[in-house]
Amino acid sequence: MDKGEPGWAYADLFSGCGGMSAGLAATGQFEAVYAADNDRWANATYAANIGHTPDDMDLLTLQDPAARRSWAAQIRESVGSRSFLLSGGPPCQGFSSHVKTRGDRKGRNQLFSVFGDLAATLKPDVVMVENVADLVSARSWDLFDEFRSKLEKAGYRVRARIMNMAQLGVPQERFRTVVLASLHQMPTFPSIRNTPETFATVKEWIGQLPHISSGEANPDDPMHVTSRHRPSTIEILKQVPQDGGSRPPGVGPECLDRTRGSHGGYTDVYGRLPWSGPAPTITARCRTPSCGRFAHPEQNRGLTAREAGLLQTFPATWQFKGPFDDRYKQIGNAVPPLAAQAFGEHIAAGMPPVESEVGLFEVADKPVGSSFSVLIPGIRRRGGLLTP
Repeated sequence: MDKGEPGWAYADLFSGCGGMSAGLAATGQFEAVYAADNDRWANATYAANIGHTPDDMDLLTLQDPAARRSWAAQIRESVGSRSFLLSGGPPCQGFSSHVKTRGDRKGRNQLFSVFGDLAATLKPDVVMVENVADLVSARSWDLFDEFRSKLEKAGYRVRARIMNMAQLGVPQERFRTVVLASLHQMPTFPSIRNTPETFATVKEWIGQLPHISSGEANPDDPMHVTSRHRPSTIEILKQVPQDGGSRPPGVGPECLDRTRGSHGGYTDVYGRLPWSGPAPTITARCRTPSCGRFAHPEQNRGLTAREAGLLQTFPATWQFKGPFDDRYKQIGNAVPPLAAQAFGEHIAAGMPPVESEVGLFEVADKPVGSSFSVLIPGIRRRGGLLTP
């Protein structure tokens, strides 16, 4: 290892717009030797902000063992004698609770299996996977169990936990499955940094941004620009109480009222973010108030890309490339850099035992129900705790 070279190298697969890499780089202990994604605009964002150009490729092309070995050999040469982390988040749409049918989606769930083969071929010291919580629900349990078995057969000890990213300082309640695998020890997870009483708030992260109205752009920040909402949308938002308020009954499309009350449904639609608490999960549709609780706490509009990026803990200087909607897709699909940084620091420290590991639930030998999303309201009622 060269003098001054970070002690860890990492490869970031399904690297997206760079959330995982941004967090690892922030530790000062990791250097990117490889990244790959087949999303043109996400790769452009990654290159512009990380300073490393991802390989524009579909990793399904590495299903052939010979191609996989050749690919792995080139990466291993770049790693040298350093410790090595492989990180990745295979596309999650096929696992999400928002997908109503079982099984694969456009064949992309194969990527999770391929990721296991790539890890077994590369043999990094540590493997880290971040994905939706429903990765370990009944719908996708077979895929997860196959992936875990591949790692164990390759000599890894594997743990998986469902966690709320707010426990690591991220200003949103973002429930995700994180898998850690190590060749050298039983993995441990970082310590909890925030409890529900100390969760980071929306105001702490976006309250300082300049006021803009629907359809306006801030001249000093090309990322701080909003959708041009329909007049009917603005009229609805004017009637939603500020600072975390919900759409009143009778306001907006009639179909929304038919889903209220004991039947659940779209109770967050046109809702406002709270100033004094975390946001809900930031998604690819967070610019649109009709897609969830994504209206600004005070202003009658949806989120800007800058606000969404900050709530995902991207630096305030991050420039998202590509068309307007594509920026939000990149942001919603990303790993929050602050969470990635916490994991990176813990991994670089040797994954020592900690008194209170981040996470709500340890994944064992059976699925976490038919869908994790139905458990979230109860988790919130219990102050962020999950009783299996």
